[in-house]
Amino acid sequence: MPRLTFWYDFASTYSYIAAHTVGPAAEKAGVDVVWRPFLLGAVFAPQGLTDSPFNMFELKGRYMWRDMQRLADDNGLPFKRPEEFPQRSILANRVAAVAGDRVGDVTRAIYSAEFGEGRPIATDEDLAPVLTGLGLDAAALLADAVSPEGKQALRSNTDAALEAGVFGAPTFTTEDGEVFWGSDRLAQALAWATSHTA
Repeated sequence: MPRLTFWYDFASTYSYIAAHTVGPAAEKAGVDVVWRPFLLGAVFAPQGLTDSPFNMFELKGRYMWRDMQRLADDNGLPFKRPEEFPQRSILANRVAAVAGDRVGDVTRAIYSAEFGEGRPIATDEDLAPVLTGLGLDAAALLADAVSPEGKQALRSNTDAALEAGVFGAPTFTTEDGEVFWGSDRLAQALAWATSHTA
């Protein structure tokens, strides 16, 4: 089965849309999804970005929030802008990095809390109810996330993202190294994955 790697950070708004659409679209296309949370700030830094471009450029930010509402409506997803943007996402990213075969469920649930309900996601107290709602042992998963192994898992993903040429989120990469940036490139990425091999 062809594989598509989905790179995301919970600080990324458009990755909320991608997280909820990549699974069904990939299943329909016969493509396996590899979920790879990473640190967007580490990818932005070499580009000279010290904040989200949506904060640095007011007009772009205004457009993005309106666009997110439209996209959420189009995809039948709830949408509520969090008070803080971008949120501190390192813990959530670490949780996803150690979530194993539940990574898709965990990712969608955290995004739904963040951008579907406008809830904070920065702390154990924020994330524990989300994880418990999935039937997971929240305390154990949160402990794994901040263990040396959990921290290394996210660092390794971030290093791999840089090596793959990822410069923003969401990004999709195919087995032959093709890069597709943006939730609106999902269909193109899937088509490439099914028609090209490494």
